[in-house]
This record gives sequence, C-alpha cells and structure tokens, in this order.
Amino acid sequence: MGLQTVFRAVIMGAPGSGKGTVSSRIAQSFGLKHLSSGDMLRANIEAKTDLGVLMKSCIDQGQLVPDDVISRLILSSLRGLEQSSWLLDGFPRTVAQAEALDSVYDVDSLINLDVPFQTIRERLTSRWVHLPSGRVYNIDFNPPKKPGLDDVTGEPLVQRDDDSPETVSRRLKDYERQTQPVLEYYRSKGVLETFSGTETNKIWPRFVMLLPYVKLL
Repeated sequence: MGLQTVFRAVIMGAPGSGKGTVSSRIAQSFGLKHLSSGDMLRANIEAKTDLGVLMKSCIDQGQLVPDDVISRLILSSLRGLEQSSWLLDGFPRTVAQAEALDSVYDVDSLINLDVPFQTIRERLTSRWVHLPSGRVYNIDFNPPKKPGLDDVTGEPLVQRDDDSPETVSRRLKDYERQTQPVLEYYRSKGVLETFSGTETNKIWPRFVMLLPYVKLL
C-alpha cells in the first residue's frame, strides 16, 4: 500500500493526560496540522466574526454554547484544508458535534489517550507555579530547590485552583461523563484507537504503527 495522501484524526484525552505533548509530536513527526479548537474559538472571538460574537455572548451570559454554533464555527475554520492532513484537538465533545463533523469530513482515526486517573491526579496535584513568571514545578520530578519557593526569586509558589485535589477529581469525572458517548460513537464506526499508558515514550511506537501510510518526516 502506498502513502496515504490525506489523513484526518481527532485526539481525545483527559486534562493532564499529555494530549498537548502527544499532539505536537504527531504533528511534527507525520506532517499533520495540529488544529486546536480552543485556538479556533479564540481567534473567531478576537476577530469578532458573526459566530465569534454569538459565542462570546453565550459565554458572557454564563450559558452553554449550543452544539450547532460550535460545530459551525469549527467547520468554518476547517475550510480550505480539504487537501490537508490534520489532527483535531478539542472537538468534537458531544455526539451531535461528531455527527456534524462527519457530515463534512471522513475521520480516519479517533486517538484516545487512556491514562489512569490516579496518574493524572498525581501529576496535576503535584504541580506548583510561580505566578509572576509562569515557572512550573512538580514536587515529584521537578521540585524547587527550596520547598515552596521559586528557584530564581525565592518568592512563594502557589497551587492553581484547577490543580487542587477536589477540582481535579471533579474535572476528571466530568470529562469521563461527557466523552464516553463520543468514544462509543467512533467505536461503532470502527475508527477508535485507544492508547493506554502513563508515558508518551512508551506508547509512541504504537502511534508509528497506527500511521504507517502517512508520510513520516
């Protein structure tokens, strides 16, 4: 079989699963465009497009943005990439969004990063930050020289609210509840590929096997 000229994939993974790292590595190794739905949404809001204005209005009012609005915005951003291989990150998040995507594009693979929630909890709750500089420490594998203090300034480190044990547990439960139907949707289509593990380097060979006919740069 020859090289597949266009390959389209969606990547899913819980907060703290390493999705950003894996996405960047796939994009760089296989020449796929890494498309972040969050970046697309922010760009539309900043550009004050019709959909961006509508979405900002929903957010400002504390309302959930309807599936059709998000889907229209993402699909609009994908225009012009019909002949490009891409890795879509952060969309779809519901079955309705998945159906909207499938109505326009054939998704070749749904890449699901299955990292044990206990591992993610340990990663996130061990993270401390020096807010003025953005320097991040992890008490397990990248601890500060002096506990609780920034290496450069000596100022106190803080733990973001999102990284507290209670918040992390709630976010992981919400993620599982929201995404399970989407995973089942793509499983029924025969394109779900689940990668289980705790370290990117150990599961990377499986990505190389998944994408054997996409050009490896």
